[in-house]
Amino acid sequence: MLALPATARAEAPAIPNSDLEPLLEGIRNRHGLPALACSVIRSNAVVARAAVGLRQAGGTERVTVDDRWHQGSITKSMTATLAAILVEEGKLKWSTPLSEAFPAERESMDPAWRDVTLEQLLGHRGGAPDQEWLDRTGLWKRFWSSPGTPRDQRRFLFHEVTRQPPAIPPGTRHVYSNTGYILAGTLLEQRMGIPWETLIQEQLFRPLGMKEAGFGPPDLMRKGTDPWGHRGNKTRWEPMTPGPQADNPPGLGPAGTVHASLADLELYVMAHLNGELGRPTPLPLHTESWHHLHTALPGQAYALGWGTAQRGWAGGTALNHTGSNTYWFSNLWLAPNRDFAVIIFTNAGGDEAFKATDDVAAAVIGKYLKN
Repeated sequence: MLALPATARAEAPAIPNSDLEPLLEGIRNRHGLPALACSVIRSNAVVARAAVGLRQAGGTERVTVDDRWHQGSITKSMTATLAAILVEEGKLKWSTPLSEAFPAERESMDPAWRDVTLEQLLGHRGGAPDQEWLDRTGLWKRFWSSPGTPRDQRRFLFHEVTRQPPAIPPGTRHVYSNTGYILAGTLLEQRMGIPWETLIQEQLFRPLGMKEAGFGPPDLMRKGTDPWGHRGNKTRWEPMTPGPQADNPPGLGPAGTVHASLADLELYVMAHLNGELGRPTPLPLHTESWHHLHTALPGQAYALGWGTAQRGWAGGTALNHTGSNTYWFSNLWLAPNRDFAVIIFTNAGGDEAFKATDDVAAAVIGKYLKN
């Protein structure tokens, strides 16, 4: 096993994957996916890591364990972790309302938005609209075409959303919302005076040693050395050339634009496991903050950036999140009570990608956790 210290990055040598690689290849073939990648973590160590398949359907370049993959909504847990760091530093509170963070915009906000808190936004309980509402009102198209930097795009969406009533009364029920996370990210950058992208690099990626983490399609700058996302289905996958049309608008950042390697996600996931278990991490968070991130809000199964579920194999509460920009799919399962996690990536989206990553999770749990 390769042990990765909780407080420092270890350069990972090759990990024997004689068991994991054929497991992934069988599932990849069954679901007709271009590629699959997976890491398995037990007791603060990577016990298996493998990647199989092609960077582009119809091509010849095979994926490697060092490639980078789009993370989609896995980014949400990163934004929530960033918020926890800023809360511990005293820069804001979980209870900080929008009206306090944006005093100059208070009068232009619909009154129902003024008391919506950072925690409610991160728990999908702030009344923010879902994707269907954005599409129906035409705001998603306008968000896409809004000019300026990603931060400018977020401010545009903030103003357009908060001048109208929330989609549902804030605090009443859980509604999964990318917009809520964009508002939360806008709150963080408003309070700190720098873009969310800079904040998360400085406060999360760098301390953890996530050297390959970035934003948008992962092959945008490396020209042929990372997988491409795909659209279509198992009978015909179409590679998506890295560029603006291969991802969501850059302003979506806090809700889902991060890309990263397996090694990056291993470091990130182990920080969450170690923090929950009271072990040291490179991040300035006390155990209570990790517990807060992982505890579902009252009346729902969603915590702050993580879904929660009771699973026998997990010995109690498991943490889970998936992520997809429709051209990629990522799936994380963490079982703190068993000191275990599985990380799964594929460079395709849709139901087939979900089913395949779910099959990988089930097979890995059966093979590595129950032994």
